[in-house]
Amino acid sequence: MTSPPASAALPAAATVDTSVGVPHTLTEDAVAIFTGVLLISMGVAFFSAAGLLTGGTAGLAFLLHYATGIGFGKIFFVLNLPFYWLALRKLGRAFTVKTFAAVLLLSLITEVQGQWLQFAQLQPLYAAVAGGLVTGTGFLVLFRHRCSLGGVGIAALYLQDRYGWRAGKVQMAVDCCIVLLALWTVEPLRVAWSVVGAVALNLVLAMNHRPGRYMAV
Repeated sequence: MTSPPASAALPAAATVDTSVGVPHTLTEDAVAIFTGVLLISMGVAFFSAAGLLTGGTAGLAFLLHYATGIGFGKIFFVLNLPFYWLALRKLGRAFTVKTFAAVLLLSLITEVQGQWLQFAQLQPLYAAVAGGLVTGTGFLVLFRHRCSLGGVGIAALYLQDRYGWRAGKVQMAVDCCIVLLALWTVEPLRVAWSVVGAVALNLVLAMNHRPGRYMAV
């Protein structure tokens, strides 16, 4: 009996299915959610200490926080409640549960973070750039584990999955619009620094989170 040709022993490289990612375990998801939320909470601390804003639901929460004095975490949690319906219908139960857990965790951490993290001096431009980059990295961790912080993040991920629109660009456009709305209540210079922070945040996502670059399951 003759041996099969060498080409039949292994599948050709072109036939190897590289589109199937390795599923994340529950432990990996839990660690990622904690890591991403902790990074984002640090970004929130930078923005809050410098009196800056950000985009999305967090930006609205900042505006209401500055206007009413109610804690950022409480407002952020309430604002996200309507978006869970969209997440459950369009992005699945697992995504919705992880997103709810992340929002709840961020709300809790930001409420007590002032006891753990304080700034004696913080220059607004540094706060904008550092806060934006740290927050963007936190979002990247969450996105790669099929999780977000609700609001615009849910809409951005849905549009990327449905139409192939890059989540970073969608969120950047919405974030800049929300920050510009702050001109009604915040001094223009702080709004300008806030735009810098929003651009820094979303550049991290635009460069690192795009269709086909990473398989998240």
